[in-house]
Amino acid sequence: MNYLIKAPETLNDEIALPASKSISNRVLILNSLCSHPKKIQNISVCDDTGVMIKALHDDTGAIDIGAAGTAMRFLTACFSVKNGTRTITGTERMKNRPIKLLVDALRLSGAEIEYMEKESFPPLQIKGRTLAGGHICLDGGVSSQYISALLMIAPLMTDGLSLHLTGNVVSAPYIKLTTGLMRMFGVVVYEEGQTFTVPPQQYSAVENFTVEPDWSAASYWYEMIALCKNKDARISLPGLLPGSLQGDASIAALFDGIGVKTTFTSSGVTLTKKEKETNALLTFDFVSMPDMAQTAVVTCAMLGIPFRFNGLQSLKIKETDRLEALKTELAEFGCPLTVYDGNTLEWNGQKSRSAQTPVVATYEDHRMAMAFAPVALCRQDGVYISDPEVVSKSYPSYWDDLRKTGFLITND
Repeated sequence: MNYLIKAPETLNDEIALPASKSISNRVLILNSLCSHPKKIQNISVCDDTGVMIKALHDDTGAIDIGAAGTAMRFLTACFSVKNGTRTITGTERMKNRPIKLLVDALRLSGAEIEYMEKESFPPLQIKGRTLAGGHICLDGGVSSQYISALLMIAPLMTDGLSLHLTGNVVSAPYIKLTTGLMRMFGVVVYEEGQTFTVPPQQYSAVENFTVEPDWSAASYWYEMIALCKNKDARISLPGLLPGSLQGDASIAALFDGIGVKTTFTSSGVTLTKKEKETNALLTFDFVSMPDMAQTAVVTCAMLGIPFRFNGLQSLKIKETDRLEALKTELAEFGCPLTVYDGNTLEWNGQKSRSAQTPVVATYEDHRMAMAFAPVALCRQDGVYISDPEVVSKSYPSYWDDLRKTGFLITND
């Protein structure tokens, strides 16, 4: 199924964003590791979080997490310290997303994990037990979720954990989010440079923990304000506050330079248009927030802002190879991108011939659908999005929210 999306002339509404998926998934793991878990308030209702909740309450021992990469990584570690034997699998794409670094690190701590099909990839069989822990070195340049997975179970290891990260650490704010939440759940985490030390200790459940709105979801509204041609366009996003632990909150600073003003109010954030700072080559290192790359790439391409974005190496192991997906789909809109060294995307601002009626393929990737839908604001005939239901992975109400603000969405 395809959606044809046509945009309104302006935007002026208030949008209740979904709860943070990143916080929800971490808090669910931390809460499950407490001896007396408490109820979590405002938990995300997206697919990824639903998978996590179901897995943590599964009594069969056979768990299918679908396309939820975060769940695969976090649960692999979590199940390693919980009694019982479990198998964990997912989609065909998931079975080709590497997990060797995490499994090797867990095995060094004493975990019993076996590959059930292909070496280094899910599905896995995990026999839970008490882990010794100790000292582990891990490549910090592959996925912060490996690091977060290890850190969250570290307090339950008999010797605790000293985790040293080598190389350039990607998505560091997500690690800070993890350690910040761990501290909220009563444990001590020491950080010195790229070494994390977690002594053996017990988690304490938090009474009435409430998950804040998702800054990742906010990024698509930043994109819409940037692309909207009406200078009076405005979107309010309640609940977003300064000082968030979410690393993707940095999207506000990036979009400030490409035409979106962020105003914090007592209730949240208001987005309005402002003059772009430059049409010259925009450079940015996305190593701290790679999930925001698709939003920024599509926005800049549609605004005619040439760019060179690096720090994107982790995009190759996401729901799809996002570097190649962006390159393929933006070529349909006459924006030929170049990929360098597996971690850099560049567009020199030159246009090529575009497809007469581009249909954006989404590659089972929710962020492809949500990043390209705002392109309708730049095209009188709108934009076609294939397999639009993929947004349920992180933002189930996305299409309803677009309709609320005046977008016309029809099945094609």
